[in-house]
Amino acid sequence: MHPTIPTVHSPTKPTPKGKLAALLEVLFVSAKLGLTSFGGPIAHLAYFHNEYIRRRKWMDERSYADLVALCQFLPGPASSQVGIGIGLMRAGWLGGIVAWLGFTLPSVLALVAFAFLLQGFDIASTGWIHGLKIVAVAIVAHAILGMGQKLTPDRSRATMAVLAAAVTLFWQNAYSQVLVILAAGLLGLWLYRKKAAERTPELPIPVSRTLAACCLILFVLLLIGLPLLTRSGEGGWLAMFDSFYRSGALVFGGGHVVLPLLERELVPTGFVSQADFLAGYGAAQAVPGPLFTFASYLGAMAGGIGGAIVATLGIFLPAFLLVAGALPFWNGLRNNHNVQGALAGVNAAVVGLLLAALYDPLWTTAILDALDFALAAALFVMLVFWKLPPWIIVVAGAAGGMLLGLL
Repeated sequence: MHPTIPTVHSPTKPTPKGKLAALLEVLFVSAKLGLTSFGGPIAHLAYFHNEYIRRRKWMDERSYADLVALCQFLPGPASSQVGIGIGLMRAGWLGGIVAWLGFTLPSVLALVAFAFLLQGFDIASTGWIHGLKIVAVAIVAHAILGMGQKLTPDRSRATMAVLAAAVTLFWQNAYSQVLVILAAGLLGLWLYRKKAAERTPELPIPVSRTLAACCLILFVLLLIGLPLLTRSGEGGWLAMFDSFYRSGALVFGGGHVVLPLLERELVPTGFVSQADFLAGYGAAQAVPGPLFTFASYLGAMAGGIGGAIVATLGIFLPAFLLVAGALPFWNGLRNNHNVQGALAGVNAAVVGLLLAALYDPLWTTAILDALDFALAAALFVMLVFWKLPPWIIVVAGAAGGMLLGLL
């Protein structure tokens, strides 16, 4: 007897009437996430799940998990790609852009400000920042509880999730997460090979396959053509854009993996010094939103406001092209019974990745003593049982961290 793949029938909230209303809604929600999402890319997926799926029901659980699975396979910042994908489906092309702006702009502005005003200050060691790390522990634990119930309902997938977490913790490199997800997909394909396909909710993707193919072609052309243009004598802004574009297009495994790529691209070429690079990395840990916005700091150090804009667009453009290019084809693939079996395994692995992230880096960097644990437990109870909105949890965590710093 083979395990079954349940079909999720979660209701989804209809898109508001009028394009402007939809865009403003996407901008408001994504900006709130951009201001409050601490803890790194896997933690961001937990924040997204809580806001987009639990509270607003913009997608059903299964569709969200499938979107996360797709973005985990693509190079680039997975959490940003998930946000772009949700914005695309919610409000079209402009929705994808607005979702990216809302989630990204707060940390871009903060890091550009650090580049100009706050160098030399040890922001990352302050009490309220430590409190926000504890908030991330509570948020991710809440996401594991909810997603685990939906995506690992039987012993096979629960076992896969725990194995994925163990392998990810013991074998940490740039490709471990991708290989773990691939292995889980193959195992799911084998376990569910005789299971008939079940219809999943159609993702409303306002991108034609022709336009999607053009996005993928443009991604490849820029990846190949920009270095050729730079080597032919074109320098300045184009050389900077090329460096950040290639870093954003070739990185697997999350935001931290992009750091050595950026260092190899920028420090030897003289765009920034080693000392400035390391100072910016410390600042990037202290702000919410995607770690890829570290590029904004580096661009500001190398070329002021113009450099920050070029660097930010360069490092995030591959993510947008890949998501827009892949989503229209993904809608058809995910209703194939073989793909559904693979996705069952992949979704279990995603729960495992969240479980691993809960321990390292979140628990190991945030829960340093019994008082930290007590604060995390209190925030978890406020979120799960009192059902308080996430912004209250964030404020309470920051205040609690400041209080703990005085004890």
